[in-house]
Amino acid sequence: MKIVVNSRFLTQKITGSQRFAIEIAKQLKRFMQDVFFVTPKNIIHKNLVQKLNAKIIGTTTGHLWEQIELPLYLKKIGSPLLINLVNTAPLIYKNKLITIHDIRWKHFPDSVSKIFYLYYNFLIPKIARNSLHIFTVSNFSKKDIAANLKIPEYKFSVLYNGVSNCFKCLNLEKQKIILSVATLHPCKNIKSLIKAFISLKANYKEFQGYKLVLVGEINSRIFKNSHVISLINNRKDIELTGHISDRQLVILYNKAEVFVLPSKFEGFGIPPIEAMACGCPVVVSNIPALREVCEDGAYYVDPYNINSIAQGIYKVLTDENLKKSLIVNGLKRVKLFSWENTVKKLIKIINEIRDENSYNS
Repeated sequence: MKIVVNSRFLTQKITGSQRFAIEIAKQLKRFMQDVFFVTPKNIIHKNLVQKLNAKIIGTTTGHLWEQIELPLYLKKIGSPLLINLVNTAPLIYKNKLITIHDIRWKHFPDSVSKIFYLYYNFLIPKIARNSLHIFTVSNFSKKDIAANLKIPEYKFSVLYNGVSNCFKCLNLEKQKIILSVATLHPCKNIKSLIKAFISLKANYKEFQGYKLVLVGEINSRIFKNSHVISLINNRKDIELTGHISDRQLVILYNKAEVFVLPSKFEGFGIPPIEAMACGCPVVVSNIPALREVCEDGAYYVDPYNINSIAQGIYKVLTDENLKKSLIVNGLKRVKLFSWENTVKKLIKIINEIRDENSYNS
């Protein structure tokens, strides 16, 4: 029986969850002969549609497509196993596997729209319980989701994110750039990073030439106003780039003197390992998921203390021995995160579930 991948992610802007889905999809296409991809019509990643040979089905888009047209289509073609890679899946279709990256909406309900919260709070627990198996991206997320949704941990498998091959050291000349890559969701804590940067500029002459570059966008339909843009207030030393290409991002990681992610919550955190792969020293929050992912490849700060964030940046930029050790440890650490290895683990689980379904039928 064929495997179908819910490819609604081809219609969505790229954040960490979509990055996971895209890279896993490419590897599934490479390693599995009997996998095919279905998507709604409102595609924004047209080159990927060709690479995946994805089939456009239905006339609707978004949740309506996923909850109604997708399961009806699957029933017509014999109810194959459905792989879902970005948090949601059709509720009424049971022959499915789901990936839940994290449940930050449950921990930070005030940071998302009321409609988003109510929809996810209704949908995700029900989908998780009627899926054959659940994937998530860290041991922290596994325990967190299992505990909060009251689902036994044996129903979960951890699939770490990987690092795409384009993220590598280019030996470019470093510039006075402090870099962060994150959506402007409040839990990413970019407001505190901006305040820490302003504090450094005010208190240390050696930081006068530095620039803070923020790669990320506000999704005003989902995230409540984080006031980040108003805090920047037309400062020439703070740049909000919006979404940029991978090639531009690789160059920024290579040029930046330090990468900073002061999140209050993460399920995994892809940008720190991308930065490590590019030889950029990393400063991150001392929270469970980032500890699990980064280990000795990062310097840790308290996300709830602006002075801790500022001092972490200061220490990494002024202590050459610390900076070098973070770069060396980061380059070693990042070798553990491979999309190919992750998808091989996924395929093994898919085959086990298919074999079990065949035996039971």
